[in-house]
Amino acid sequence: MRNRKLIAFVLIMITAVAFAFAGGSKEEAASSSGRPVLRVAMECGYAPYNWTQPTDANGAVPIADSPDYAYGYDVMMAKLIAEEIGYDLEIVRLDWDSLVPAVQSGTVDCAIAGQSITSDRLQMVDFTSPYYYATVVCLANNDSPYASAKGVADLEGATCTSQLGTIWYDVCLPQIPNANILPAQDSAPAMLVALNSRRCDIVCTDMPTAQAALMVYPDMTLLDFSTGDDDFAVSEEEINIGISVRKGNTELLDAMNSVLSTLTVDDFNRMMDEAIQVQPLNQ
Repeated sequence: MRNRKLIAFVLIMITAVAFAFAGGSKEEAASSSGRPVLRVAMECGYAPYNWTQPTDANGAVPIADSPDYAYGYDVMMAKLIAEEIGYDLEIVRLDWDSLVPAVQSGTVDCAIAGQSITSDRLQMVDFTSPYYYATVVCLANNDSPYASAKGVADLEGATCTSQLGTIWYDVCLPQIPNANILPAQDSAPAMLVALNSRRCDIVCTDMPTAQAALMVYPDMTLLDFSTGDDDFAVSEEEINIGISVRKGNTELLDAMNSVLSTLTVDDFNRMMDEAIQVQPLNQ
Protein backbone atom coordinates (compact mmCIF):
# COMPACT_ATOMS: atom_id res chain seq x y z
CA MET A 1 0.00 0.00 0.00
CA ARG A 2 1.40 3.36 -0.94
CA ASN A 3 2.86 5.78 1.57
CA ARG A 4 0.34 8.52 2.32
CA LYS A 5 1.92 9.99 5.46
CA LEU A 6 2.89 13.31 3.90
CA ILE A 7 -0.50 13.73 2.22
CA ALA A 8 -2.32 12.85 5.43
CA PHE A 9 -0.21 15.31 7.45
CA VAL A 10 -0.90 18.16 5.04
CA LEU A 11 -4.64 17.41 5.01
CA ILE A 12 -4.79 17.28 8.79
CA MET A 13 -2.99 20.62 9.09
CA ILE A 14 -5.33 22.23 6.56
CA THR A 15 -8.45 20.99 8.33
CA ALA A 16 -7.04 22.07 11.70
CA VAL A 17 -6.66 25.62 10.41
CA ALA A 18 -10.17 25.48 8.98
CA PHE A 19 -11.53 24.49 12.39
CA ALA A 20 -9.75 27.41 14.02
CA PHE A 21 -11.55 29.87 11.73
CA ALA A 22 -14.86 28.02 11.96
CA GLY A 23 -14.87 28.32 15.73
CA GLY A 24 -15.70 24.76 16.70
CA SER A 25 -15.97 21.09 15.88
CA LYS A 26 -18.19 19.89 13.06
CA GLU A 27 -19.72 17.43 15.51
CA GLU A 28 -21.27 20.38 17.35
CA ALA A 29 -23.10 21.60 14.26
CA ALA A 30 -26.86 21.51 14.23
CA SER A 31 -29.28 21.85 11.33
CA SER A 32 -32.22 24.22 11.10
CA SER A 33 -34.35 21.39 12.51
CA GLY A 34 -32.38 21.59 15.76
CA ARG A 35 -31.07 18.06 15.34
CA PRO A 36 -27.33 17.37 15.21
CA VAL A 37 -25.81 16.88 11.76
CA LEU A 38 -24.05 13.67 10.80
CA ARG A 39 -21.32 14.62 8.31
CA VAL A 40 -20.57 11.55 6.18
CA ALA A 41 -17.66 11.42 3.74
CA MET A 42 -17.54 9.40 0.52
CA GLU A 43 -16.09 9.72 -2.98
CA CYS A 44 -19.45 10.19 -4.71
CA GLY A 45 -17.87 8.42 -7.67
CA TYR A 46 -17.74 4.73 -6.76
CA ALA A 47 -20.94 3.16 -8.10
CA PRO A 48 -22.85 1.28 -6.87
CA TYR A 49 -21.56 2.24 -3.40
CA ASN A 50 -21.86 5.97 -4.08
CA TRP A 51 -22.12 8.32 -7.03
CA THR A 52 -22.92 11.89 -8.09
CA GLN A 53 -26.11 12.84 -9.92
CA PRO A 54 -27.72 16.17 -10.89
CA THR A 55 -31.07 15.70 -9.13
CA ASP A 56 -32.58 14.24 -5.97
CA ALA A 57 -34.09 11.31 -7.90
CA ASN A 58 -34.64 8.12 -5.88
CA GLY A 59 -33.98 9.97 -2.63
CA ALA A 60 -30.50 11.30 -3.37
CA VAL A 61 -28.97 13.68 -0.81
CA PRO A 62 -27.39 17.08 -1.55
CA ILE A 63 -23.60 17.16 -1.51
CA ALA A 64 -22.19 19.87 0.75
CA ASP A 65 -20.93 22.97 -1.09
CA SER A 66 -22.11 21.57 -4.41
CA PRO A 67 -25.19 21.80 -6.67
CA ASP A 68 -25.01 18.01 -7.10
CA TYR A 69 -26.58 15.12 -5.22
CA ALA A 70 -25.17 11.83 -3.96
CA TYR A 71 -26.81 8.43 -4.03
CA GLY A 72 -25.94 4.75 -3.93
CA TYR A 73 -25.66 2.01 -1.34
CA ASP A 74 -23.56 4.12 1.01
CA VAL A 75 -26.06 7.00 0.89
CA MET A 76 -28.93 4.59 1.52
CA MET A 77 -27.09 3.26 4.55
CA ALA A 78 -26.19 6.75 5.77
CA LYS A 79 -29.82 7.88 5.51
CA LEU A 80 -31.03 4.84 7.44
CA ILE A 81 -28.47 5.27 10.22
CA ALA A 82 -28.94 9.04 10.54
CA GLU A 83 -32.70 8.67 10.83
CA GLU A 84 -32.47 5.90 13.41
CA ILE A 85 -30.03 7.78 15.67
CA GLY A 86 -31.84 11.13 15.32
CA TYR A 87 -29.41 13.08 13.12
CA ASP A 88 -29.82 15.11 9.97
CA LEU A 89 -27.50 13.96 7.18
CA GLU A 90 -24.87 15.87 5.24
CA ILE A 91 -22.79 14.22 2.51
CA VAL A 92 -19.21 15.45 2.04
CA ARG A 93 -17.46 14.57 -1.22
CA LEU A 94 -13.77 13.70 -0.78
CA ASP A 95 -11.09 11.87 -2.74
CA TRP A 96 -10.39 8.30 -1.64
CA ASP A 97 -7.05 9.22 -0.06
CA SER A 98 -8.67 12.01 1.95
CA LEU A 99 -11.27 9.86 3.70
CA VAL A 100 -9.22 8.53 6.61
CA PRO A 101 -7.44 11.86 7.33
CA ALA A 102 -10.80 13.65 7.34
CA VAL A 103 -12.20 11.18 9.87
CA GLN A 104 -9.06 11.41 12.00
CA SER A 105 -9.14 15.21 12.10
CA GLY A 106 -12.87 15.49 12.79
CA THR A 107 -13.61 17.29 9.54
CA VAL A 108 -16.31 14.65 9.11
CA ASP A 109 -17.96 12.38 11.63
CA CYS A 110 -17.50 9.19 9.63
CA ALA A 111 -16.79 7.73 6.22
CA ILE A 112 -19.30 5.40 4.60
CA ALA A 113 -17.42 4.68 1.43
CA GLY A 114 -16.90 0.99 0.76
CA GLN A 115 -13.81 0.80 2.99
CA SER A 116 -12.44 -2.62 3.92
CA ILE A 117 -11.79 -3.09 7.65
CA THR A 118 -8.05 -3.68 7.34
CA SER A 119 -5.50 -3.79 10.15
CA ASP A 120 -3.69 -0.81 8.62
CA ARG A 121 -6.82 1.35 8.72
CA LEU A 122 -7.66 0.15 12.23
CA GLN A 123 -4.45 1.75 13.43
CA MET A 124 -5.81 5.12 12.33
CA VAL A 125 -9.59 4.93 12.81
CA ASP A 126 -12.21 2.73 14.44
CA PHE A 127 -14.73 0.72 12.44
CA THR A 128 -18.27 -0.43 12.96
CA SER A 129 -19.29 -4.00 12.38
CA PRO A 130 -19.52 -4.77 8.64
CA TYR A 131 -22.30 -3.15 6.65
CA TYR A 132 -21.46 -5.24 3.60
CA TYR A 133 -19.52 -8.43 2.81
CA ALA A 134 -17.72 -8.23 -0.53
CA THR A 135 -16.62 -10.98 -2.93
CA VAL A 136 -13.48 -10.38 -4.99
CA VAL A 137 -13.98 -10.85 -8.74
CA CYS A 138 -12.38 -9.82 -12.03
CA LEU A 139 -13.68 -8.28 -15.23
CA ALA A 140 -12.45 -9.01 -18.75
CA ASN A 141 -13.67 -7.99 -22.18
CA ASN A 142 -15.81 -10.62 -23.88
CA ASP A 143 -13.32 -11.04 -26.73
CA SER A 144 -10.34 -11.46 -24.40
CA PRO A 145 -8.55 -14.83 -24.13
CA TYR A 146 -8.97 -14.42 -20.36
CA ALA A 147 -12.78 -14.25 -20.58
CA SER A 148 -13.02 -18.02 -20.04
CA ALA A 149 -10.71 -18.12 -17.01
CA LYS A 150 -11.84 -20.54 -14.30
CA GLY A 151 -9.32 -19.59 -11.64
CA VAL A 152 -6.44 -17.28 -10.76
CA ALA A 153 -3.93 -19.52 -12.54
CA ASP A 154 -5.80 -19.04 -15.83
CA LEU A 155 -5.00 -15.32 -15.65
CA GLU A 156 -1.27 -15.98 -15.98
CA GLY A 157 0.55 -13.25 -17.87
CA ALA A 158 -2.42 -10.90 -17.96
CA THR A 159 -1.91 -7.15 -18.11
CA CYS A 160 -4.01 -5.89 -15.23
CA THR A 161 -4.83 -2.99 -12.96
CA SER A 162 -7.28 -1.92 -10.28
CA GLN A 163 -8.09 1.05 -8.07
CA LEU A 164 -5.40 2.75 -6.02
CA GLY A 165 -5.27 1.97 -2.31
CA THR A 166 -7.46 -1.15 -2.47
CA ILE A 167 -6.93 -4.79 -1.61
CA TRP A 168 -7.73 -5.59 -5.23
CA TYR A 169 -4.54 -3.86 -6.34
CA ASP A 170 -2.30 -4.44 -3.32
CA VAL A 171 -3.27 -8.01 -2.40
CA CYS A 172 -5.05 -9.71 -5.30
CA LEU A 173 -3.22 -8.71 -8.48
CA PRO A 174 0.19 -9.89 -7.17
CA GLN A 175 -1.30 -13.39 -6.84
CA ILE A 176 -1.67 -13.69 -10.63
CA PRO A 177 1.29 -15.64 -12.03
CA ASN A 178 3.64 -13.48 -14.15
CA ALA A 179 1.13 -10.64 -14.14
CA ASN A 180 1.97 -7.38 -15.89
CA ILE A 181 0.60 -5.04 -13.24
CA LEU A 182 0.04 -1.51 -14.54
CA PRO A 183 -0.02 1.55 -12.26
CA ALA A 184 -3.14 1.73 -10.09
CA GLN A 185 -6.06 3.86 -11.25
CA ASP A 186 -7.27 6.82 -9.21
CA SER A 187 -10.90 5.67 -9.17
CA ALA A 188 -13.16 2.77 -10.01
CA PRO A 189 -14.52 4.52 -13.15
CA ALA A 190 -10.95 5.09 -14.37
CA MET A 191 -10.20 1.41 -13.80
CA LEU A 192 -13.18 0.43 -15.96
CA VAL A 193 -12.21 2.86 -18.70
CA ALA A 194 -8.75 1.26 -18.78
CA LEU A 195 -10.32 -2.14 -19.39
CA ASN A 196 -12.87 -0.90 -21.91
CA SER A 197 -10.15 0.86 -23.93
CA ARG A 198 -8.05 -2.35 -24.00
CA ARG A 199 -5.19 -0.82 -22.04
CA CYS A 200 -5.35 -3.93 -19.87
CA ASP A 201 -6.69 -7.48 -20.09
CA ILE A 202 -8.44 -7.63 -16.73
CA VAL A 203 -9.28 -5.55 -13.70
CA CYS A 204 -9.86 -6.82 -10.18
CA THR A 205 -12.71 -5.43 -8.08
CA ASP A 206 -15.60 -6.57 -5.89
CA MET A 207 -18.91 -8.10 -6.90
CA PRO A 208 -21.15 -5.00 -6.59
CA THR A 209 -18.74 -2.83 -8.57
CA ALA A 210 -18.50 -5.51 -11.26
CA GLN A 211 -22.26 -5.99 -11.43
CA ALA A 212 -22.76 -2.25 -11.82
CA ALA A 213 -20.04 -2.13 -14.48
CA LEU A 214 -21.81 -4.77 -16.58
CA MET A 215 -24.84 -2.50 -16.85
CA VAL A 216 -22.65 0.20 -18.36
CA TYR A 217 -20.25 -2.08 -20.27
CA PRO A 218 -22.27 -5.08 -21.49
CA ASP A 219 -19.30 -6.32 -23.55
CA MET A 220 -17.44 -7.21 -20.37
CA THR A 221 -17.46 -10.59 -18.61
CA LEU A 222 -17.49 -11.15 -14.85
CA LEU A 223 -14.99 -13.74 -13.55
CA ASP A 224 -15.99 -15.15 -10.17
CA PHE A 225 -13.66 -17.81 -8.78
CA SER A 226 -15.23 -17.95 -5.31
CA THR A 227 -16.94 -21.30 -5.83
CA GLY A 228 -13.84 -23.05 -7.16
CA ASP A 229 -10.49 -24.20 -5.79
CA ASP A 230 -8.38 -21.43 -7.31
CA ASP A 231 -9.70 -18.18 -5.89
CA PHE A 232 -7.82 -15.13 -4.64
CA ALA A 233 -6.52 -15.58 -1.10
CA VAL A 234 -7.92 -12.79 1.06
CA SER A 235 -8.68 -12.50 4.75
CA GLU A 236 -12.03 -11.58 6.26
CA GLU A 237 -10.68 -8.17 7.24
CA GLU A 238 -9.99 -7.48 3.58
CA ILE A 239 -13.51 -8.21 2.36
CA ASN A 240 -15.57 -7.00 5.32
CA ILE A 241 -16.65 -3.41 4.68
CA GLY A 242 -17.33 -1.04 7.56
CA ILE A 243 -17.96 2.56 8.56
CA SER A 244 -14.89 4.41 9.85
CA VAL A 245 -15.11 6.85 12.77
CA ARG A 246 -12.54 8.81 14.72
CA LYS A 247 -10.71 6.76 17.34
CA GLY A 248 -12.33 7.11 20.73
CA ASN A 249 -15.71 8.27 19.40
CA THR A 250 -17.45 5.40 21.13
CA GLU A 251 -20.79 7.18 21.36
CA LEU A 252 -21.18 7.39 17.59
CA LEU A 253 -19.62 3.97 17.05
CA ASP A 254 -22.01 2.31 19.48
CA ALA A 255 -25.02 4.11 18.02
CA MET A 256 -24.17 3.00 14.50
CA ASN A 257 -23.49 -0.57 15.58
CA SER A 258 -26.85 -0.62 17.30
CA VAL A 259 -28.55 0.19 13.98
CA LEU A 260 -26.43 -2.27 11.99
CA SER A 261 -27.26 -5.05 14.46
CA THR A 262 -30.90 -4.87 13.34
CA LEU A 263 -29.96 -5.59 9.71
CA THR A 264 -29.21 -8.94 8.10
CA VAL A 265 -27.02 -9.99 5.18
CA ASP A 266 -30.22 -10.29 3.16
CA ASP A 267 -31.00 -6.65 4.01
CA PHE A 268 -27.53 -5.59 2.84
CA ASN A 269 -27.89 -7.52 -0.42
CA ARG A 270 -31.38 -6.16 -1.07
CA MET A 271 -30.20 -2.58 -0.60
CA MET A 272 -27.19 -3.18 -2.84
CA ASP A 273 -29.40 -4.67 -5.56
CA GLU A 274 -31.58 -1.56 -5.39
CA ALA A 275 -28.53 0.67 -5.75
CA ILE A 276 -27.26 -1.27 -8.76
CA GLN A 277 -30.62 -0.97 -10.50
CA VAL A 278 -30.80 2.83 -10.23
CA GLN A 279 -27.16 3.77 -10.80
CA PRO A 280 -26.76 6.35 -13.59
CA LEU A 281 -25.27 5.00 -16.79
CA ASN A 282 -22.55 7.64 -16.81
CA GLN A 283 -20.92 6.24 -13.66
